[in-house]
Amino acid sequence: MRFRGGETGESGRNDEVIALHPAESGMQLGRALLHALHNAGISVLYQDREMKTVWARNMREPWASDTADSNGILPPAQAEHIDTTKRHVIASGNPERLELSVPTAEGIRWFQVWVDADRGDGGDVQGVVTTMVETTEQKRREQTLKTLLREVSHRSKNLLAIIQSIATQTGRYSETSDDFLTRFRGRLQSLASSQDLVTSSNWRGAALRELVRGQVVRYGADPAQSLRFIGVNPYLNPNAALHIGLAMHELAVNSFSYGALARPDGFVEVTANLSSITETADKPALSLTWVEAIVANDNRRTEKRFGSVALERVVPISLNGTATLEITGDRLEYRLVVPHGNFETE
Repeated sequence: MRFRGGETGESGRNDEVIALHPAESGMQLGRALLHALHNAGISVLYQDREMKTVWARNMREPWASDTADSNGILPPAQAEHIDTTKRHVIASGNPERLELSVPTAEGIRWFQVWVDADRGDGGDVQGVVTTMVETTEQKRREQTLKTLLREVSHRSKNLLAIIQSIATQTGRYSETSDDFLTRFRGRLQSLASSQDLVTSSNWRGAALRELVRGQVVRYGADPAQSLRFIGVNPYLNPNAALHIGLAMHELAVNSFSYGALARPDGFVEVTANLSSITETADKPALSLTWVEAIVANDNRRTEKRFGSVALERVVPISLNGTATLEITGDRLEYRLVVPHGNFETE
């Protein structure tokens, strides 16, 4: 056997040739192939025409066994399937390929199996070569990817449904097209801000404090002065993050227009507590309260617009919760009760 090595000539090939003893090179090649089989996790089995094992290399579970059985510890149905395939290959001389799922105590393991005929110098089939490669990790990655794609599709449809609802309700309570575009654009930006938090968490959701803070600072407010967040900080699931983010947006817009955040020294107070909805509830609900001082006797605050519809109907219904919006004198209080299924606590 001859191996090329050394410098490369003008032809692009190595000019120096190193000659090795045939026996030595054959042994080296054999050892190298055995290392390759082991490192790649490939099992190879050679059988004659009578299906008797001639040799086997790197046989692992479920192919290996303490008996002479060439199919190792495979389930009977799988073993019969492979034997039938081998006999077809011996009879026809045509290669075949199988994908097998093997149940184990640790779960399903997947294998690709190639069955090839070994032909002699005269072209007659002398035996069959079976090559087995485990593809369990690849299969799991494929299944995970399919699950993620289905999840992305599902969430995209939910997001489009939310946008459609916002567009419809905004149009219903807008007097002009410019008014519609201004309000609709702001609500889409609010959704985008909440969606960024959800996406950055690999679709897990968003922390409540970060969500509230993000909606307030979108209008240039200093959260250290303008926002006082008190209480627990649960992790909201994606649906809750989008809808609670929308509620915080509506409250923030109103506050910057007519309320506490319209004043240089103004602030809003957001309180989050866990409490039981009923005495029989096994898990606590999230009680979220927004409180602020408003401009007294401002009639615009009492108009029925999409903002109040979203706060009192759209958001709580989407979360299977309840909500109240109270404006009394110079004080606004919004309270949203969110069932436990919409969030988790550390």
